[in-house]
Amino acid sequence: MRLTTVVSGDAEVCALVARQGLIAVEDVNGELGVSWETDLFELIRRNKIPEMTGWFNDGGREEIESLKGCVLPFGEARYAPLYRGPRKIFGIGLNYADHAGDLFEDAPTGIPASFFKPATAIIGHGDEIKIPLQSRKTTAEAELGVIIGRDCSNIEREDWLDYVAGFTAIIDITAEDILRLNPRYLTHAKSFETFFSFGPHLVTPDEIPDVSALRVRTVLNGRVHAENVVANMTFPPDFLVAFHSKVFRWQPGDILSTGTPRAARIQRGDVAECRIDGFEPLKNPVADEGQHP
Repeated sequence: MRLTTVVSGDAEVCALVARQGLIAVEDVNGELGVSWETDLFELIRRNKIPEMTGWFNDGGREEIESLKGCVLPFGEARYAPLYRGPRKIFGIGLNYADHAGDLFEDAPTGIPASFFKPATAIIGHGDEIKIPLQSRKTTAEAELGVIIGRDCSNIEREDWLDYVAGFTAIIDITAEDILRLNPRYLTHAKSFETFFSFGPHLVTPDEIPDVSALRVRTVLNGRVHAENVVANMTFPPDFLVAFHSKVFRWQPGDILSTGTPRAARIQRGDVAECRIDGFEPLKNPVADEGQHP
């Protein structure tokens, strides 16, 4: 099952992804007599994604695809971020050796390199990335995102999917020149507004036979800048979810950004993109906040 959030009038509403287009959950409720939450964050917070997935796979898909009048064609959709209020956005740095080389750093080997990002950095598919006045070298990084579905702490690797609501595409932005001044400036370099895009779809775990086989691509202006498979991560997603559950408590809606195969420098007029096998691509145009000194 795949879910998204789209703009409808002045509201941002959750929609199911069907073969013929997008259908707002509110319309699904009205047409099919079900009563799912109409906000994606609420679906996650109330742990309704597994139940909804079961319904979808047990006949709900066919019922949805029979609906006609309430379908939003893919080409007419204006996407919003999947949701705006996660309690944690947690990123992993230098999780592929190639990316560590870009920054002239050694890839971590014992404990993952990590950082937090603020929710104020969030944008969605199609929104502009704004290069801040403070940065002369800003980079975009395509990443696989893990969306936590349940409160959890001290879990083991083999149980990790029991706590995952789904997966998504992410573009993580860094003011690389600020980071190069001092590695302790990592939070500063990662936290500008528009520096975190995710979506356009949440893909439930049942849609992905093997997470480790997914190929992640950083794409700039339609050309693949770098790519790698999840299996080549130093710290794979199952390890990251379990390891950090023994550091802090994961909460529903928390987002784990698992690291990039390589960052691409972006400038005004570019289009940055994250492509992951089987996922809808995530794209964001690039703009300046103003004239750089």
